[in-house]
Amino acid sequence: MTPLILGLSGTALTDEERGFFREVDPAGFILFKRNVSDRVQVKALTDELRTLSGRDDVPILIDQEGGRVARMQPPQWSAFPRGSDFDRLYDVAPMSAIEAIRANAQALAVMLREVGVNVDALPLLDVRQPGAHDIIGDRALGTEPLRVAALGRATLEGLKAGGAVGVVKHMPGHGRAMSDSHVELPVVEASAEELETDIAPFHALNWAPMGMTAHVVYTAWDRDQPGSLSAKVIGEIIRGRIGFDGLLMSDDLGMHALKGNFTDRAAGVIAAGCDIVLHCSGDIDEMRACAKGVSGIAPHARGRLDAAMATIAGAADSASFDDLVAKRDALLALA
Repeated sequence: MTPLILGLSGTALTDEERGFFREVDPAGFILFKRNVSDRVQVKALTDELRTLSGRDDVPILIDQEGGRVARMQPPQWSAFPRGSDFDRLYDVAPMSAIEAIRANAQALAVMLREVGVNVDALPLLDVRQPGAHDIIGDRALGTEPLRVAALGRATLEGLKAGGAVGVVKHMPGHGRAMSDSHVELPVVEASAEELETDIAPFHALNWAPMGMTAHVVYTAWDRDQPGSLSAKVIGEIIRGRIGFDGLLMSDDLGMHALKGNFTDRAAGVIAAGCDIVLHCSGDIDEMRACAKGVSGIAPHARGRLDAAMATIAGAADSASFDDLVAKRDALLALA
């Protein structure tokens, strides 16, 4: 197995993808809007990915946050609220907000598991900061760390109850970025003392099974490298100060925040301390280049992967999607 989570080009595997995936045996896969059309198609695709990998618990990820980040969309699937909707309810009734977001996350997991997806790249634990770029914006759970942590915890609990693993992101915090890391490299000039606000929710939920790094430079910690490529940020801040010991994946290597060829990018994030390289575009040439930058998955990384997937073994309960959505909507109506 190689420490790669890879995207696909379309709604069905090509012969070239099948051959490549058999050759490199990626740790997991990630789906995007280009990969989904209807329930039957997605279930057939995820079934083939499981057969190809030979692992029933192979991670199959998706970014299904709600609001503007939703790969599975109406009319085939239900729309879900934004993170800011639960933040607004928290102002009125904190416990209702926690119950609403837990039901929401469980409903998400039920919807995903129906089509064979078992990991949702959620919750965002980025603390929203005034004046920052809107790439986080209304996706965030709030501007106060304890609130973000409380709503994030309920999200992880709801996902697990529905049978999906959650991924806390973007470690150690994207909420201050003044630019979009999909487009360019953000540089955060905040002091180490100010950044305590950003890392607080991640520290509170450092037991999360999976986490994702941020392609952001934090000058207080490392002036030269973004978090995903910084041994100091990963070793001293994410693993040390935050205390996170779950599976750590990079953000997408295809984002324009990173420079250089894909082989060097992949090698760089592993050398910095990430367990897994994430590459999302489905471009076969880029994926081949990433594969050249890595070797077999490290034993400690494989252990974290297995432990993360074991958290949902037999976890899905019998709550119905419609009941969970009804509960969420009734609580959100209180805001």
